Amino acid sequence: MPPPPSADEVLAALDPEQREVATTLQGPLCVLAGAGTGKTRAITSRIAYGVLGGVYVPQRVLAVTFTARAAGEMRTRLRDLGAAGVQARTFHAAALRQLRWFWPRHVGGELPDLVSHKAGLVAESAGRLRLATDRATVRDLSAEVEWVKVTMTDRDDYPAAAAKAGRVAPAGVDPAMVVRLLSTYEQVKRDRNVIDFEDVLLYTVGLIAEHRQVADAVRGQYHHLVVDEYQDVSPLQQALLDQWLGDSEEVCVVGDPSQTIYTFAGASPDFLLGFRSRHPSASEVRLVRDYRSTPQVVALANRIVTGSSTGRRAALELVAQRPAGPEPDLRELPDEPAEARHVAERIQALIGAGTPASEVAVLFRTNGQSETYEQALSDARVPYVLRGGERFFDRPEVREARLLLRGAARSADSEDLPATVRAVLSGGGWSATPPEGGGAVRERWESLAALARLADDLTAATPAATLRDFVAELDERADAQHAPTVEGVTLASLHAAKGLEWDAVFVVGVNEGMLPISYAETPEQVEEERRLLYVAVTRAREHLSITWALSRSPGGRGGRRPSRFLAGLHTSSSQPPAAARSRGRKGPAACRVCGKGLTAAVARKLGRCETCPSAYDEELFERLREWRAGQAREASVPAYVVFTDATLTALAEVRPTTEPQLLAISGIGRTKLERYGADVLALCAGEPVPSAGPEDDDSEKTPTGVTKLIAPDGDLP
Repeated sequence: MPPPPSADEVLAALDPEQREVATTLQGPLCVLAGAGTGKTRAITSRIAYGVLGGVYVPQRVLAVTFTARAAGEMRTRLRDLGAAGVQARTFHAAALRQLRWFWPRHVGGELPDLVSHKAGLVAESAGRLRLATDRATVRDLSAEVEWVKVTMTDRDDYPAAAAKAGRVAPAGVDPAMVVRLLSTYEQVKRDRNVIDFEDVLLYTVGLIAEHRQVADAVRGQYHHLVVDEYQDVSPLQQALLDQWLGDSEEVCVVGDPSQTIYTFAGASPDFLLGFRSRHPSASEVRLVRDYRSTPQVVALANRIVTGSSTGRRAALELVAQRPAGPEPDLRELPDEPAEARHVAERIQALIGAGTPASEVAVLFRTNGQSETYEQALSDARVPYVLRGGERFFDRPEVREARLLLRGAARSADSEDLPATVRAVLSGGGWSATPPEGGGAVRERWESLAALARLADDLTAATPAATLRDFVAELDERADAQHAPTVEGVTLASLHAAKGLEWDAVFVVGVNEGMLPISYAETPEQVEEERRLLYVAVTRAREHLSITWALSRSPGGRGGRRPSRFLAGLHTSSSQPPAAARSRGRKGPAACRVCGKGLTAAVARKLGRCETCPSAYDEELFERLREWRAGQAREASVPAYVVFTDATLTALAEVRPTTEPQLLAISGIGRTKLERYGADVLALCAGEPVPSAGPEDDDSEKTPTGVTKLIAPDGDLP
């Protein structure tokens, strides 16, 4: 094994900003790192530089991230940099290790068993309450249970907290019933003496907060903390980080606000964006040099993420460092099967030109979109791997191969590790020649071929590696779920693609209603969908394709539209969206989105088709919503009684300047014009609101004491 680099050699491999990260060894540090800017290299170099310089003791450093794969890759890099011994773990793995140690000593008895999935417990809880227990309902209820716990929301506060966050309880379950479910779920866990993954963090936080000996031991063990993907931490994870730190400020956080895509699960970018307000002495370094993608891909990514006021405020504008490459291709297809065939043909051509199948990915918004692409790739005899399916080390062929390799390592060893591994795999039925076509047989072959290639990689890094070393490497990877690369095109959801990269990326099904997804209703939810597209685009190193279909099936109506996020993004090699091509039509009654003709009434009210995506002024919408909340509080009515979201959206689109324009908007009649017209016109003009709240002339108290607006002209929702 080659000797580790010296401290100076570690720095020599870094650019100026990365070097600043690596040499800032003391005090709080916030690293804002754009996609492809080498953040993992920067933070592992920082740790290694500290270790090699004698500032850090490896066993006193804890680096936490969000996936076992990322933690495994970080450990490998640190080992290669001469910083073996540093703990690189996920939040849950680090907390579970501490909990298993401290629980018997400070709580007493054995730690309850950890359940890997909460669905069974949630289903039992739902059954006790006579709720539906079908798979979809249990999945949605499980998501609510998890959200409550990671946001540290008090159970009884769920209805108000969920409303504030814009969460909608699963179909047929009202917020009060969710509260009952949460209570029953905790009882079911007590009955079975089990805990879930969120409990691991909650109990660790509690142990450190309540037991001084535990706090002293943990803080004495870890003097320096590093947190990767900090934009995705939840309030619960932040609470754990705070307990780990205590009064110390020896923490480095790394993240990118433009890659915040898990707020639906309780993550919050506020901790990253507010880091310097919580740590006034913190240093901040921005990494914007993109080493992953070509200038063409980077330019498109920058245009996507800065396509809104939210994006402009938070985005890091990337600066490409790679040579020029092909223009991204944006393409419209008549239907989904045609879209899938087009993608399969493009992939065939790339593989034929020398791009490995494992360096190609097809990314989609929901897992339900994969079937069409699985079929198209199978028909084209292109091997593929569905990411997010069965874990690599849980596959039967991999378990069997590990048993065979472990047995061979006990009985004999060999100086030629790759040949020995291939011989053992061949004894289990594997051959060096891949089978024809796709399907389960090809997937089994690809899994075993990945083990053979891993033996090649280990030999390249450690020429003297033996079969026993290889078995140990597999055991370590299995514990961390750090799977080797399987030779096949990756099919994955946009969320599952986070943290990965490929030479060629095909982002498919980029239609309005799919991206943004149809249930993304608030401006915050829509902007998260925009960031999701940004994450997908920045996975591509060289080749990028974005496609959408006009209809779901051949011969369909063809009424679907490309995502609003693609407006104005067509490149010289692309086919511009049909919507964009038709916007040049003239006339007062043309939809501002798709260019189709409108009736006079619809044109006057919305300026677009009722089914076309909204193009509202987001900042105005937010001002209107804040104003509406104040009006609703003062009148003691639900917000929608003042104006519905649809009316606010129309106001933010049309930006009326006169009372007749206000009256033309759906949801505004004479009563509301008199009550709110002056305020709304002022807000639309960007001027101060003239009145503090609604008058009381047209309201009366209901028998229950709730204010009720009287609207003779029927303009209440």
